[in-house]
Amino acid sequence: MEGIIKAVCISEKKGTAKKNVKEAVLEEDHGIKGDAHAGKWHRQVSLLSEDRVKEFNERGGNAVPGDFGENLLVAGIDFSHLPVGTIFSCGTVRLKMTQIGKECHSHCEIYHRVGDCIMPREGVFAEVIAGGKIKVGDRMEVKQPQENDVLTVAVITLSDKGYAGQRKDTSGPRAAKILQEAGYEVVEQILLPDEQKRIEKEFIRLCDSRQVSLIITTGGTGFSLRDRTPEATLAVGERQAPGIAEAIRAGSMKITNRAMLSRGVAVIRGRTLIVNLPGSEKAVAESMSFIIDGLEHGLKILRGTASECGTAYKER
Repeated sequence: MEGIIKAVCISEKKGTAKKNVKEAVLEEDHGIKGDAHAGKWHRQVSLLSEDRVKEFNERGGNAVPGDFGENLLVAGIDFSHLPVGTIFSCGTVRLKMTQIGKECHSHCEIYHRVGDCIMPREGVFAEVIAGGKIKVGDRMEVKQPQENDVLTVAVITLSDKGYAGQRKDTSGPRAAKILQEAGYEVVEQILLPDEQKRIEKEFIRLCDSRQVSLIITTGGTGFSLRDRTPEATLAVGERQAPGIAEAIRAGSMKITNRAMLSRGVAVIRGRTLIVNLPGSEKAVAESMSFIIDGLEHGLKILRGTASECGTAYKER
């Protein structure tokens, strides 16, 4: 699959409309030089299909390049149907897709004018993994993610006191360190209060927009009335993965019988696995030790890059 770049747009200040400058320099791990949204994060460059803009304009949108906040307007590529991890090549430039869509907190100018904006559902974001010059008329090639790509993970720490700054919660960073040492790419670490709807919202964003392989939560699995992590997890899950939670409890029971009070669950949403862990650093390390060896194979089956487990059972 390939497309043609139709516009290269930047804005020098956040909150202002992007303008088509026709050519620009992309800097590795930064974004488009001179664009206000460039920086060391995962949404360095935004891309939108020209075909979707044309459809929008046929409904009376009257949008011009940059109106949706896109950096690159490209004809011939339907970005929203590509998986996160897709590589876009344009000359020496290499972009890696990191997110599909984005929640619109403050509606853009075109939304206020027309009452709709396609960027939150059709646009995608990428990080620059190789820089260079890009201009209108350049060809952009699409390369699907490889089977041996690194598995990605987001770690969410649930703690009212931690979020309020009343204590330093180390359980999430401990989980992130264990996963990094096991070869995972930790793309986000988040600290949230024990608020179910807010937790659900983060789950949906990470599963649907960022398409991470794994989400690990720490905290909020006990009997307290504020402990709502399992409820939030079950609310967004499409399928359960009970063996993971069972393995954590079974291993933990050998250490303390209080493990029976943990209500943690594991579920699947799309191609993402969500696993609840307890809230202490010690319990996180113990819980991870019970499941870490089996997680990678399960995640690769979920993402379609490994065969099923039948062979392993036959050999036992």
